[in-house]
Amino acid sequence: MPPVPRTPRRGAGGGLAVAAASVVATGVVAAALLWVGGYDPLAAARAAARGAFGGRDAILSITLVRAIPLVLTGLAVALAFLAGTWNIGAEGQLYAGAVAGVWVGLEAGRLPAWALVPLLLAAAMVAGALWASVPILMKLRLGVGEVITSLLMSFVAVNLAAYMVHGPLQEPRGVFPQTAAIADAARLPMLVPGTRLHVGAVLAIALAVALWWLLRETRIGFQVRAVGASRTAAEIAGRIDSRRVTLGAFLASGALAGLAGGVQVAGVTYALYEGLSPGWGYTAIAVALLAGLHPLGVLVTGLLFGALDAGAAAMQRDAGVPAVWAMGVQALVILAVLALGRAQRHAEAELTGV
Repeated sequence: MPPVPRTPRRGAGGGLAVAAASVVATGVVAAALLWVGGYDPLAAARAAARGAFGGRDAILSITLVRAIPLVLTGLAVALAFLAGTWNIGAEGQLYAGAVAGVWVGLEAGRLPAWALVPLLLAAAMVAGALWASVPILMKLRLGVGEVITSLLMSFVAVNLAAYMVHGPLQEPRGVFPQTAAIADAARLPMLVPGTRLHVGAVLAIALAVALWWLLRETRIGFQVRAVGASRTAAEIAGRIDSRRVTLGAFLASGALAGLAGGVQVAGVTYALYEGLSPGWGYTAIAVALLAGLHPLGVLVTGLLFGALDAGAAAMQRDAGVPAVWAMGVQALVILAVLALGRAQRHAEAELTGV
C-alpha cells in the first residue's frame, strides 16, 4: 500500500510542481508510446483537442458534462485520503447513489421540482454514505483494511445496479435493461439552453470551494488534516478523537461519491442502466492525486480528465488511435504522480535529515 499522503508537510507550490511535472512526464511518455505504436502523436493530440475544445457544443455539452462526476468523485477520494484513509470504492458509492436517486425519481414523481430534486440528491448522498459505512466500520471495529473492502463493495454495487435494471426497477415493458425515465420534476435544470450542461456544474464548483474552506478555516478541517498527517500525534498532542474523525470523513467521502451518481441520473441519463459509469470512481483516484488532494485543484484536474475522455472518441475517429489509449494515459498519470511525489518526499527528507 502506498504511504498516506502527507499534504500538511508539503506546500502548495510543491504540490503544483508535482502536478505540472506529472502532466509533462505523462505527455512525453504517451507521445513516445504512440510513436512506437505507429501513430502520429501530433495528429492524435490535435484530434483530442478538437473533440474536447473544438467548439461550443464540445466544451459545454461534452467536456464539462463529463467533468462533473469526475470532480465530485475526485473530491470524495481527496477527502478520504486527506483523513488518512483509502477510499478505493467511490465507484460503488456512485452506483449506490444512482440507484437511490432513480428510485426517488420514479416513486416520488408527483412532488414539485423544488422538493423532488433536493430529495433525490439527498437520497443519493445517504446511499453513498451507507455504502461507505461498511468498509470503514470493518476497519474501525474489526481492523480490516479499507482498501480491499471498499473495492469489493464496488463490485457488489455494480451488480446490484445490474440486478435492479433487470428486475425490480426495469422499465415497464421489460425489454431493455434499464429503468423508466425519472419524472420531469426530478431532473436538474440546464444551465445553457441548447446544451447538455446542467446545474450539477455549479453544485460541483460550490462543493469544491466549500470543502476547501472547511479544510482550511474550520476546526473540523484541521482535525481531518491532523489525523491524516499523523494519527498518533493528533491523538496525543491534539487530543483528537481520530476514530470519530476517520469515520466522519469516510462517510462524507461516500456521500460525495453517491451525489455524483445522483447528479448523473438527474442531469444526464434520467434513468439507470448497466454501465452507467465508465469507471469514474477509479479515475477519481488520479484526479485527486494529480490535484495534490487540494479541493480547488480537483476542479482543474477533473476538467483535464473530462477533456481527455471527451477527446478519446475524436482521437479514434480522426487519428485512428484506439480510445483505450485514454485509459492508458490516465494510468500513466497515476504512476507519474506517485513516482514524482515519492521522489519529492525523498528529496525533502534528504535535505531536512528526517
